[in-house]
Amino acid sequence: MNFVMKQALGGATKDMGKMLGGEEEKDPEVVKKKKEEEEERQEALRQQEEERKDKHRKMEAEREVVRQSIRDKYGLKKKEEKEAEEKAAMEQACEGSLTRAKKAIPAGCGDEEDEDEESILDTVLKFLPGPLKDMFKK
Repeated sequence: MNFVMKQALGGATKDMGKMLGGEEEKDPEVVKKKKEEEEERQEALRQQEEERKDKHRKMEAEREVVRQSIRDKYGLKKKEEKEAEEKAAMEQACEGSLTRAKKAIPAGCGDEEDEDEESILDTVLKFLPGPLKDMFKK
């Protein structure tokens, strides 16, 4: 049986224990060397990540310069500036108020109080043809 196992694995019976989850050899020099290699690998990964972030920061700065030139050329504002202006306008409108800010009401929606209010009859008369107007006026 042992012979068959060796033939099937190609003579790799020494590593068989490691493959099956067994104990690895605990040589202090090997462990120390592996630990150093892992630290070097982690440091290299950190360095690569920092380089990548720096590259992306530079690219984003270049893009922002291009965006700003376009904004200047066409007179556009940044989203943050627009939002800040809208927020300031809302705060200024509801300053001193204890309730939430009122929604904007379009002009002519009954919000205005006319001093010389027209009666319904006057409103109807505006839309009548000439001879009918004369009849109602009398």
